Amino acid sequence: MDSARIALVTGASKGIGAAVARALARDGFDIWLNYRSDHDAAGGVARLVEEAGRRCRLVPFDVADPGAVSAALEPLLAEAVPHVLVNNAGFTRDGIMAMAGYNDWRAVLGVHLDGFFLVTRMVLPGMIRRRSGRIVNVASTSGETGVAGQTSYGAAKAGLVGATRALAVEVGRRNILVNAVSPGLIETAMATGAPVKDILPRIPLGRLGSPEEVAEVVAFLCSDRASYITGQVIPVNGGIHT
Repeated sequence: MDSARIALVTGASKGIGAAVARALARDGFDIWLNYRSDHDAAGGVARLVEEAGRRCRLVPFDVADPGAVSAALEPLLAEAVPHVLVNNAGFTRDGIMAMAGYNDWRAVLGVHLDGFFLVTRMVLPGMIRRRSGRIVNVASTSGETGVAGQTSYGAAKAGLVGATRALAVEVGRRNILVNAVSPGLIETAMATGAPVKDILPRIPLGRLGSPEEVAEVVAFLCSDRASYITGQVIPVNGGIHT
């Protein structure tokens, strides 16, 4: 796989991550597809990548586990350095702050922030040596505006926005571009149980977004057309003001 452009996408067995993997494969990237445990779903995405004419390597590990991240990525990075890293892995454990458990708080921050740190820290040295790379972090409107019941998720996504901007300043001179996309309410499993009827009136377009609509923005940021964009957060939220 070292002769082709490679994109590592975390949390890519379903939802936005799966759509990103498919879009990047269409654009000519071979995919390193990370997921934690859903082997069947990951295999289905891999087949779609291969149908697009690209290669897909399944890379199962928990992004919040330092040992697992190192064990999975060290052998791959000895072969090749991805041209693109998309930090997409994430989940929610919604609930009001007064009744939230510390373990839930740590789990949410662990996947979003520790996961970003652990995976990016592994990939970044190779990008620096090559003097090129694209990193796209999947944030959320919840990290930019208040959403009741999502204190942990909002804190994690807001932290990811801050990390995006700081890292962009650090590595810009090495021609490594770091941006974030900030989806609103998207039709994925994560939206199950959300008060859609209450949220829809706040969305000027009057509907939920699709994973593919988010993936197209990620694909643009990974393309040569976005060569002068870094340190930015691109909303994909149907017009909700943040």
